Amino acid sequence: MYKIFVFLFFSTFLSAELINGVSVVVKGEPITLYDIKEEMSILNVDAAQATDILIRKKLEEAEINERKISVSSSEVYDDIKKIASMNKMSIDEFYDVVRNSNGLTSTELKEKTKEKLLSQKLYASIAYSSLDVPGEEEIKEYYELHKEQFMHPSAFDVVIYSSQNRDALQKKRTTPLYHSDEIRIDEQTLPYDRLPPELLQMLKNTKEKSFTPIFQDTNALYTSFYLKEIQSSKETSYESVKEQIINMIMSQKREQVLGDYFARLRNNADIQIIREVKE
Repeated sequence: MYKIFVFLFFSTFLSAELINGVSVVVKGEPITLYDIKEEMSILNVDAAQATDILIRKKLEEAEINERKISVSSSEVYDDIKKIASMNKMSIDEFYDVVRNSNGLTSTELKEKTKEKLLSQKLYASIAYSSLDVPGEEEIKEYYELHKEQFMHPSAFDVVIYSSQNRDALQKKRTTPLYHSDEIRIDEQTLPYDRLPPELLQMLKNTKEKSFTPIFQDTNALYTSFYLKEIQSSKETSYESVKEQIINMIMSQKREQVLGDYFARLRNNADIQIIREVKE
């Protein structure tokens, strides 16, 4: 009798804890207060926006399961390989760029790629007719209205610090007045158009008057760039970004279709708001 009482007590306690942590239930699937706060932190949005995003994700997951949509590991790899090739990089180089610029491991990148491909397949399953590819006039109009998105620096003024001693280089990064004969110093101006993609991405993600992360260069030396100044922006030509613009327009149109679909689905779905997050 005592054992039964203890079991019932802890079962009730654990159930209460679970319910207390749940904020929203979407088609029987819970969204916890922790989920919402984490989404707020990652995306820098308020509680209402984070909740809407997570509800949409739950609806998408339910729709993907109901439609039995899947993505294989080979499809994920092929997509990553294609993007790396478009950027003239090997798979390993692409993983390094993503890790340095976004902090994503290769496993996390694969998971996000899988989510993207699932979303694309879901769109193809939902859309009843294919979207029209934008014409020349629509593409040019988008370019003219969003020119600032296609600006890039003309060059980077840097000081390159390199050494066989990683500890000495790390000390230089944290203590600028530190001097060591083990560290080689070289000042250069690096034209934007001549930089390899990995280094370009690293510099674009570095603030002026600060260091890049330490990496090993082609000579196996530990290296870090101090970004002195970013030279004035340069406008990218229309032809060089035309394909990018087409993809952006098509992506916006797809999202409009999906947004309308899930707005209607949400109105009819079983969604229970248990408690709201206090900001």
